Amino acid sequence: MALHSSISTTQSKGIVITIPILILFLSSLTIFLFFLLASLSTPCSCPPSFPEPSRRFQSVGISATSDDINWVKDQIRVNGLHMQDNVLRKGINPRTRAQQLQDLLQYKGISHYEGDEANNHTAFPCPGELLVEEHHSNYGEPWAGGRDVFEFLAESSHLTPDSRVLEIGCGTLRVGLHFIRYLNPEHFNCLERDELSLMAALRYELPSQGLLNKRPIIVKGEDMDFTRFGPGVVYDLIYASAVFLHMPDKLVWVGLERLANKLKPFDGRIFVSHNIKFCSRLGGDECTKRLVGLGLEYMGKHTHDSLLFNHYEIWFEFRRLKA
Repeated sequence: MALHSSISTTQSKGIVITIPILILFLSSLTIFLFFLLASLSTPCSCPPSFPEPSRRFQSVGISATSDDINWVKDQIRVNGLHMQDNVLRKGINPRTRAQQLQDLLQYKGISHYEGDEANNHTAFPCPGELLVEEHHSNYGEPWAGGRDVFEFLAESSHLTPDSRVLEIGCGTLRVGLHFIRYLNPEHFNCLERDELSLMAALRYELPSQGLLNKRPIIVKGEDMDFTRFGPGVVYDLIYASAVFLHMPDKLVWVGLERLANKLKPFDGRIFVSHNIKFCSRLGGDECTKRLVGLGLEYMGKHTHDSLLFNHYEIWFEFRRLKA
């Protein structure tokens, strides 16, 4: 009887102690949930999160990095490679370019169709002179230098794939191929006067590089006539590589006058290579006055080095000052 009384007393005391604690706990929880729900229902006044400006405008994957260079050097080292004399190697049918062309003209190729079948298996026949890439030797420097020009101009102009580019005198697309590959379809425009260069560009370079789907707008023309590109197009970059130095000064100024309104204000750039004698021959003050009259500003002189051979190019930069 005493034992039962003791247990009942202990249980009764336990209930008296537990209920206030439980009430306090539930009250605290209710207050916490109230403030939590209130904070969730209140619109956030925090500023929106934007990427850092340097990252938004940073060109990605254009120039080779130091890590890229070290990687390829390591591949050469690991494989124990050394440059050998440039002589014909053993193969199925080793030939120089001249011999390749002769083979194409005389034999049509190692394996080929005869008679009526000869025209039924090639969707877009290309002249032998283009197939052996003789046009790659039409420049005063290696064909690979086109990549150097692309990297410098694309990074200097902060281009993105959605940018629009106009090249004056794109030739056989030594530089243009890289822009066409990088840009969205129809965003690369070119004005070129030389028919052989255009044939090499359209009949060989674009098909062989798998770039027909990019639909670059390439126009045969001269006298700085840009009307065929459309009246409303505005460019992020306009460049002329070794072109203006072969033109009369008067024609260059005509071209600049027509191009000024086609350049994106402030952010757009015009780059001219080698020299700007069309400007310097006028004298500094007169040149500046004429540029200002066109709404253009001279931004400075730049050089860039080649990745693969000992060479640098000089570029002169301009921008449009008014909308």
